[in-house]
Amino acid sequence: MLRGVIEHDMNQSTLNALMSFPQQLEYFYEAIPAGYKHWAPLSWDGIPSENFTAIEQICHVRDVELDGYHVRFQRALHETNPTLESLEGYILARKRDYANANVADVFAAFRNGRNKTIELLSELTPEQYKRTAMFEGYGLLTVQSLAHYLCSHDQQHLAGLQWLLGKIEASHIQS
Repeated sequence: MLRGVIEHDMNQSTLNALMSFPQQLEYFYEAIPAGYKHWAPLSWDGIPSENFTAIEQICHVRDVELDGYHVRFQRALHETNPTLESLEGYILARKRDYANANVADVFAAFRNGRNKTIELLSELTPEQYKRTAMFEGYGLLTVQSLAHYLCSHDQQHLAGLQWLLGKIEASHIQS
């Protein structure tokens, strides 16, 4: 049945996607051949995510979860119309030396962070989902909007890893 009003509780498909993402991210990362975890193509044209190598992709996802969305959700829930900052991904990549990250530690921190996100979102009331904030680059949003944007960000980075796989395969073509 179609409704004229959007209900303000998180739909299960979004929660399911958020819950399944850590495993998907690990699968996609594991699909990158061992010698290509730090590989960068000659051109980044067409990449659906930031211009990050495979290891940098997963570090970025971890940091966006922990330093981005955890902070954003808390501020939106506890402050009146806060302005939520975007993270400078390329600056974080250099500052935190993504290229030399320990993959097991990255995935452990991300899984732990995502579990906390799911726990938070699963416990919110319809009124809490309606709380608003301003998000740099996105404009006015609700907590529910923010959850959808997180899910969208996840999908961008799965696509980025698949894009890298395509570039890796294409790099072997002899002209």
